[in-house]
Amino acid sequence: MKKLNYFFTSGIDPNSMSEELKSQYQMLNIGFILSSIGLIFGMVTNYLKGDLDLICMEITLVCINVTLFFLLRKSKTYSECIATIFTALFTMFFLYLMYHYHPADMKHVWLFTYPIIVLYYQELRKALLWLFFVCFMILIAPFQPFVEILYTPYQSFYILFVVLIVASTMYFYKVKINEARKLIIDQKEQLLSFNKKLEEEVKLKTSELRDINESLEITVEQKIEELIQKDRLISAQSKQAVMGEMITMIAHQWRQPLSTITLQISDYQFKQLFRENIKERAIDKTLAEISDTIMYLSNTIDDFQTYFHPNKKTTEIEIDELLQKAVNFTLPRLKNSKINIDLKKGDNIVVKVYMNELIQVILNLLNNAIDALSEIDREDLKLAIDVKEMGEKILITVSDNAGGISDEVINKIFEPYFSTKGKNGTGLGLYMSQMIIQKQFNGNISVNSSENGSTFIVEIPKIIS
Repeated sequence: MKKLNYFFTSGIDPNSMSEELKSQYQMLNIGFILSSIGLIFGMVTNYLKGDLDLICMEITLVCINVTLFFLLRKSKTYSECIATIFTALFTMFFLYLMYHYHPADMKHVWLFTYPIIVLYYQELRKALLWLFFVCFMILIAPFQPFVEILYTPYQSFYILFVVLIVASTMYFYKVKINEARKLIIDQKEQLLSFNKKLEEEVKLKTSELRDINESLEITVEQKIEELIQKDRLISAQSKQAVMGEMITMIAHQWRQPLSTITLQISDYQFKQLFRENIKERAIDKTLAEISDTIMYLSNTIDDFQTYFHPNKKTTEIEIDELLQKAVNFTLPRLKNSKINIDLKKGDNIVVKVYMNELIQVILNLLNNAIDALSEIDREDLKLAIDVKEMGEKILITVSDNAGGISDEVINKIFEPYFSTKGKNGTGLGLYMSQMIIQKQFNGNISVNSSENGSTFIVEIPKIIS
């Protein structure tokens, strides 16, 4: 199809030509081809009739057609000149046919194609001149004294009338074709203009979108950094809150042993003051009791030091032992309370986890439960810890019978800075517990509550890789 388009535009790229010039080239090439076919047909029929003079003229016209055909491919500058030569040749040829042949030979019918030639190969002003010339020659044909013709005035007028009808029809057809072409060209230009405008708008919008994306990326980075800083601040505040609770627990743990040591030393000093005879066995017993108490205090320090150790290495330990360490921290708070704590032993489940972090989570859950139970005045206050093995995971549950959590509160308990303890709470305990379980243990912490009590469920892998 591409080669065919190039053929009818004389080998010139049609995209590099104007619509008017392209149409002119196409019509010239089509005219050469169709007129040559007509001339060849005439040569065959004239050969059969023995009309050698007309055959020679037709051969000459075919040769001129071929010459013009190739000359048109030589340069664009020859197109108007070639069109004029083509029009002039066939003007003379058609008039020759009318002036020299009998109406019965039907040679005059070729004149009816003449309006097509002049209207498509010449601009309107020149076409009207050529058409006027032909019509004039047809009109005077019966009356001129130079060449004897066989057409009557009636036949000449009839041919002239038909030529004018065909010319008028072709003229209005060409006008409509030109209007349609102009409309198409205008719409094409509008479309190109619209496409150009659209491309500019798309380019502008793309640039704006790129700027928005860059701004959004910067904003997101800033927000992420703010969240990281917020998490660090919350983590630090949480650790400070936990440290405060630990110091309170240490004070509870040490108060009774220190009082015991003080009483034993005071008793010994009192006996010496009154010069009582103290047996060596009694002295050894008192010193041994003091030594045991000091060892107890030392072990307590070791437990708390292990808890606050910043080591992030995983520790392999039985889960029951780990839970017992957490329970031991709460014993001073439970000593003078009505709360019964029940640690249900597991089946020697060994875990490899961040021990201190898990103790912090369990201890926070225990302290919250103790706070809730401490506000209730009844005898059957219970706090239970249970652990179950589920494939490669374990479930640790901390349950109480403190009456449950209200619907308004339960949806907010894991939010930072939300507390039901007033000034006594930081609102960070459960939030940090959730962060530790999710981010460090890749686990989950949830809560179930009813009018009887609450159960916190901690789900973590047995082995932290």
